[in-house]
Amino acid sequence: MSAATTAVWGRAEQQDFRARVRGALLGGAVGDALGAGVAALTLDGIRAAHGPEGATDFVPVHGRRGAVTAATQLTLFTVDGLIRAQVRRDTGAWHPPTDLHRAYLRWAATQSDWGPDERRKDNGWLAREEWLYSRRDPSRASVTGLADENMGTLAAPKNPTARDAGAAVRSAPFGLLVGWEPQLVCQLAVECAAQTHGHPTAYLAAGAFAVIVHGLARGETVDASVQRALALLAARPGHQPVTDGLKEALGAVRQGIPGPTRIAALGEGHNAEDALAIAVYCVLVGEDIRHGLRLAVNHDGPSQTTGALTGALLGALHGETALPPAWLCELEGRSTLLEIADDFAMEMTQGPALHSPTATAPGWLQRYPRGAAELT
Repeated sequence: MSAATTAVWGRAEQQDFRARVRGALLGGAVGDALGAGVAALTLDGIRAAHGPEGATDFVPVHGRRGAVTAATQLTLFTVDGLIRAQVRRDTGAWHPPTDLHRAYLRWAATQSDWGPDERRKDNGWLAREEWLYSRRDPSRASVTGLADENMGTLAAPKNPTARDAGAAVRSAPFGLLVGWEPQLVCQLAVECAAQTHGHPTAYLAAGAFAVIVHGLARGETVDASVQRALALLAARPGHQPVTDGLKEALGAVRQGIPGPTRIAALGEGHNAEDALAIAVYCVLVGEDIRHGLRLAVNHDGPSQTTGALTGALLGALHGETALPPAWLCELEGRSTLLEIADDFAMEMTQGPALHSPTATAPGWLQRYPRGAAELT
């Protein structure tokens, strides 16, 4: 976002934007946590363990209630990378995919290090958050794609057969770049997804998801946001499975009472296009955020994935105040999510005042260093 763009933000617009940023990040984490405790179970298994309604509240996993998975961890590092990219614009060395790749490598280091004590100071504050140093069921492609410092690109993607939603679940923050045009949001999300997930349906699902979040964060309807995503997908090779999934999700809204049977018809969510379709369907038919998220996690597939995607969409649509307080108060990492959400909103609306030559906030560059030598 340029200085010219940031200058038009009024107070009301800033407050609405911050509420939607908080909503998308917290909502994604809540959905992630709601599904994490039942992710390994089939629908029958969920009902056997939790009753005929299935999982309606957090189920203890990873030693606590409200624990999140790698989906939330990676989303945090996506936000961190986007802030770093904006800060680096002033240096003339601005290449967002590279900044995001560095951010994802910082996440990868948390998966193998004992803790943050030995990390470089110029890694910024997020890499020093101790609770992130825990492996929480990351997709295999996310781990192997970041196992070395070589960055995957669309021309030479990492893991070209990886079709799961491991890239999509970290892509909501791209949609929060509300000053960008939708096609640029889509392109950045697609390029960054290819760093770990090289199958076209995986990276195009990530791009479509980001475009839908983008529309919602700008106050548009779910249907209008999905239609824009469909239009942007149409020109991209390999788009048909993602396009078909989104169209099936829109059509399923008119096919009867929402429930697991309707979700099963869209797929189990193991493939990215199915997970995205399930999320869009749950947002469209959910009576409120609780209902939409409970629909999203009670099925045979990866509940944390569909929960995270659905929660991010609902949060971007309704803002943070619509999220259930009882779930928020138990959510792991809530303070970190709020802190980086507010930092992101501040950077996107007031960035030039934070890191210009006459900046009054020198601590900002300690939180989000400009330097290229940021790896462990």
